[in-house]
Amino acid sequence: MFRDLEIIGQKSLERGTYENCVFQNCNFQKLDLSQFVFAECEFDNCDLSNAKIRETSFKQVLFTQCKMLGMQFDQCKTFLLEMEFEDCQLDYSGFYKLALKKTNFGGSSLIECDFSECQLQEANFEDCNLASSTFDRTNLEKANFLGAQNFSINPSSNNIKQAIFSKDNVHLLLRSYGIKIQ
Repeated sequence: MFRDLEIIGQKSLERGTYENCVFQNCNFQKLDLSQFVFAECEFDNCDLSNAKIRETSFKQVLFTQCKMLGMQFDQCKTFLLEMEFEDCQLDYSGFYKLALKKTNFGGSSLIECDFSECQLQEANFEDCNLASSTFDRTNLEKANFLGAQNFSINPSSNNIKQAIFSKDNVHLLLRSYGIKIQ
């Protein structure tokens, strides 16, 4: 277990493979984590904001209450990519073209994220803030948007077949059509 690890400036976590590790209250801000492998790891209350993750592997990784601003997940290795996010702050992150079927984002802040061309079938966006996030040619079949806020999803340019929306928020699907509901 890595607890209260603070890595700032020139210091670095040793590049390598981390399996079955728990990172708790660690600060990885702006750290170059490129080409690292994280397998069956947990990150709890960590700050990974603006960390570089080019060719990084995340295999069955759980992020809980983490701050992860500006993460470019679309630069990660896609082979066996599997992540789960619970109550995280993922604002300004990129997920472009990733296959993230059944991924949990529950309770997370996803402001201005790019989900263009993603495979997000059965993904969970329950209670997420999706303000200004982009969904374009995204497969959202059977995705859960119960309690989600501020999303803008154009039904004609995304697959939303059997997706679940709250009655209170279904009007947000009509934003792109300029329709006003009173």
